[in-house]
Amino acid sequence: MPCKRGLLALTCVAVCLGVVAQTPQERAPVFITAGKLLDARTGQMLSDQAILIAGDRIQEIGPAARVAPHASARSRRINLQSFTVLPGLIDAHAHVLGNLKDLSPLQALRISSAQGALWGAHNMLTWLDHGFTGLRDAGESDPAYGQLALRDSIEKGLVPGPRMASAGNFLSVTGGHGDADVLAADQALPRRPNLADTTDEIAIAARRDIKYGADWIKLMATGGVQDVSSDYNSQELSQEQMAKAVEIAHRAHKRVMAHAESPEGIKAAVRAGVDSIEHGTMLDEEGATLMAERGTWLVPTLFAFQHLASIGASAGQEEIEAEKTKAILPFQQAAFTRALQHKIRIVFGLDDDPDFLPREFEALVRAGLTPAQALQAATINAAELLGWSKQAGTLDAGKYADLIAVRGDPLADITSMRNVVFVMKGATIMKDTTSDVAAGPRP
Repeated sequence: MPCKRGLLALTCVAVCLGVVAQTPQERAPVFITAGKLLDARTGQMLSDQAILIAGDRIQEIGPAARVAPHASARSRRINLQSFTVLPGLIDAHAHVLGNLKDLSPLQALRISSAQGALWGAHNMLTWLDHGFTGLRDAGESDPAYGQLALRDSIEKGLVPGPRMASAGNFLSVTGGHGDADVLAADQALPRRPNLADTTDEIAIAARRDIKYGADWIKLMATGGVQDVSSDYNSQELSQEQMAKAVEIAHRAHKRVMAHAESPEGIKAAVRAGVDSIEHGTMLDEEGATLMAERGTWLVPTLFAFQHLASIGASAGQEEIEAEKTKAILPFQQAAFTRALQHKIRIVFGLDDDPDFLPREFEALVRAGLTPAQALQAATINAAELLGWSKQAGTLDAGKYADLIAVRGDPLADITSMRNVVFVMKGATIMKDTTSDVAAGPRP
């Protein structure tokens, strides 16, 4: 029975497309023609382009008239002349485990690690459906590291999903933003190994993440918004603790990301040597200058706060979480404008239910990026932050055949990113609705 097109097709992709059975070397060459194609390096749109794919890599790309003669008679031909082709997108701030529509503080405590990972396998399909062939998991509260098992299963072809880099647990202080124990004192859970109240303890927690395979170390530099106890105005981990985590991670050739909202927490994390600041919602002038000088990346996650403020205490949110979101949101635009003025490098990150992925592009453009810059944040910039520049982020010979097609021109109208009709990861077609009648933008 043939697979249906669209999101449902992803559930049977391994059977329909032979993901497991066929090695890249066994696949027939692919020849793709594109009416428009985004050059992610320049932000320019090119016309009448073609891509020749061998195995899971791009073999040749350029003007169709030049590439076409090199396509063999056995090449599979894909016509994307009516669409805009872009590199596969990368979400650099994802949380993948569990039911992502349930915002209750107790959600992660109601399901097992195994069930959370199965939810994660389901959630991967939504990232693919929206054209994201890569993501960075920004840490999970699962002490059994279901996200790392999911990452490895995708790499082995056991389940479909984007390429993943992943942090381990949230390294946090007792009672901080990464402390999953939200119970009363006389009902408290056993202390989890991600909690670190001293420099020695942060070293142990970082080494544990590295031991079990984390690509990134995630630090909670400040309190957060989506919890019932921490204060986003307060720095939590000390600069000394964060510097120790950076020392250990960098020595192990890992990178470090820091959740940071308040000005002092941001600056302490940057001085400690982290590679990226997540959110940065209250970034001040001194912090922006410091980030620019140190080359620290910013993953601003703009839409997540806007969305959470709009829904208030619903979808399981506690009233205190809704109040904190509304209180911090007015700082967001000024901080982002400051980042742009200092030419801080911006990377796309959603930090929300992946159904809303296209909305982060729109939020970035509303906040001051051009459509081209917003697309670069999810392609070439994200690939550089993740250390993937030799493999992904642009459409170039030798890189993975990770590409997508959308209806419309996102440089003219960024809402075109709601209309992903074709997704290819490593030369395997993960979605193809190019022959469907256009139904207008997604919600």
